[in-house]
Amino acid sequence: MNTDLRSSVFICGFNMNRYFLTLLVFLCLAAAALRPLAPTESLPQFVDITPSSGIEFHHINGDPDQKQYIFEAKGGGAGFFDFDNDGWMDVLLVQGSTLEQFKQGSNPGPALFRNKGDGTFEDVTRKAGLTRQSGWGMGVAFGDYDNDGFTDIYLTNLGPNVLYRNNGNGTFTDVTQKAGVGDPRWSTSAAFGDYDRDGNLDLYVCNYLDVDLNALPSPGSGKFCFYLGRPAMCGPKGIPGAADVLYRNNGDGSFTDVSEKTGAMDRKLLPGLGVVWADLDNDHDLDLYVANDAEPNYFFVNQGNGTFEEKALVTGLALSGDGREQASMGVDVADYDNDGRMDVFLTHFAGDYSTLYHNEGFMVWEDTTLKARLGKSYGLLVGWGTRFADFNNDGWKDIYHSNGHVYTFLKSGGFEETYDQPGTLFLNQKNGTFLDVSSKSGSGIQTRRSSRGVAFSDFDNDGDMDFIVANMNGSPQLVRNDQKEPCHWVMFKMAGRKSNRDGIGARITVVTEKLEQIWEIKRTVGIYSASDPRAHFGLGRFDKIDLVKVRWPSGIAQEFRNVPADHHYAIDEQDGLKNEIFR
Repeated sequence: MNTDLRSSVFICGFNMNRYFLTLLVFLCLAAAALRPLAPTESLPQFVDITPSSGIEFHHINGDPDQKQYIFEAKGGGAGFFDFDNDGWMDVLLVQGSTLEQFKQGSNPGPALFRNKGDGTFEDVTRKAGLTRQSGWGMGVAFGDYDNDGFTDIYLTNLGPNVLYRNNGNGTFTDVTQKAGVGDPRWSTSAAFGDYDRDGNLDLYVCNYLDVDLNALPSPGSGKFCFYLGRPAMCGPKGIPGAADVLYRNNGDGSFTDVSEKTGAMDRKLLPGLGVVWADLDNDHDLDLYVANDAEPNYFFVNQGNGTFEEKALVTGLALSGDGREQASMGVDVADYDNDGRMDVFLTHFAGDYSTLYHNEGFMVWEDTTLKARLGKSYGLLVGWGTRFADFNNDGWKDIYHSNGHVYTFLKSGGFEETYDQPGTLFLNQKNGTFLDVSSKSGSGIQTRRSSRGVAFSDFDNDGDMDFIVANMNGSPQLVRNDQKEPCHWVMFKMAGRKSNRDGIGARITVVTEKLEQIWEIKRTVGIYSASDPRAHFGLGRFDKIDLVKVRWPSGIAQEFRNVPADHHYAIDEQDGLKNEIFR
């Protein structure tokens, strides 16, 4: 640029050469601020270890090559939980069905794999008594609903849902009828959380569509039965929605539907897919966020008196930043920028971007997807399971989500969109932006499948976050996180006494020399799936934690100082901090 004033251009007395020079400098500085930083730590490498893991499972969900009805493309849940309390996270995989099996009442059950602690698993499904299923399996939620110290199982179905009580001896008993939670409609995701802080876990169940199996709409039979100009399965538009349910735990093994009484009522009958409990407004009780498919999302704000108010629209959490309904699928909540406030991430359908809502404070969230450089997920991917997690242990939460299309005709090729799709990993750049490192993070991310639910866990107890992906009409992927240059870390397992035994809703704050992180205990994340309930923190170069603060749902507060890094700890609401024992 020529900066000689003799050749300058003046408009309204303003020197435009100087203006453009200043503008150029500003834009360069702005671009530098937003440019993704080169990661200071080596990228985590994710390895698919399924073949050697002992997990043998094949998901069934209608015809794998020609899906006629929308329920044949939904479902595929996975979960990590320690059912036998040996300190090693076990795996549960939800099984689907076929229309013929469903009508005959011969639906296959889920599969349970016990973690042997050596990197392998053994199938204990039959031994555990989980061989039968009352409906077409969709998802799973975990929670110790009776506070006996053993994690129980809730399965969502097309058809009656099922609650299995953990007997504490490696077996489970179907207690659905006694508990009163056998919703017979089409349920998708569910989540346990203690909304009234009475020490008992309550249960929220997302219901999707009201389908009539005797009058199923065929592909191409209506306005919403086409995709890319081709006849395709109908829905969700054009099919009536079904109301979600909030069950209150009565403390005696039974639950009561309190949806209407509490105001957490799906009055518009919107098709719910993902749900998460979190203290989004930081007032010490659990709020509820529901991801709805092709409709506005719900944000039920806990009023602290046993009731909720739906405030998604006024807080900015109902629609995209430009005011559009999005096909919301998976959801997670965490503080990705370490400012002490809870942010929200949602996965969506092809033709749209997955949305990041930044918590601005004062009950306002802003769609910062493009500002955070997450817009690359726009267009061709169909996102499902997701989670905020610090995959490289640098102290900043990253984002993973699974992908996979629903229309099987895409398998034939000739379309820009594909049926099988790789996963997506965004690495937090510590400046409000993320960097897509999917293509550099190993086969566990890059493998193309039509994926659905994802569960996350440090299943090998080595201090970094691994995961398992449920794939439509296929085998799952057990993905191990291999850190070449590992940073420090810490994990906490909670044990409530006055609070619920799982410690769901407890908030942990970890303070090191230059960083303060928060995490809330939850089990249901993403879609259809439930994850390791232990709180995981990456610590970067710090080998000691200056301060650990715990805020329990009961209101009890604890503090622990000078905590060594690189350990798994148990925090008891009564007895405090101690090393976790693995058997």
